[in-house]
Amino acid sequence: MEELINKLKLEIIDALNLDGMTPEEIEDEAPLFGEGLGLDSIDALELIVLMEKNYGIKLANPADGKKIFSSVKTMAEYIAANRSK
Repeated sequence: MEELINKLKLEIIDALNLDGMTPEEIEDEAPLFGEGLGLDSIDALELIVLMEKNYGIKLANPADGKKIFSSVKTMAEYIAANRSK
């Protein structure tokens, strides 16, 4: 799981153009939205595309995104359980 979390951090930095940020600066359980990384709704769309493109995961219900994208760890757990790539 740790390997997936680290890979995911790198993909998030790349997909969201978080220039100058390193994976070590993103805490596994820190909120991605709000007081954590401070992501917004456009970033959420980018994360959905990232999951679909890199892991073959389509969110059937966008409302699930709030729970899935609450932290890098919750994203990794969801990907590990649902990936097709």
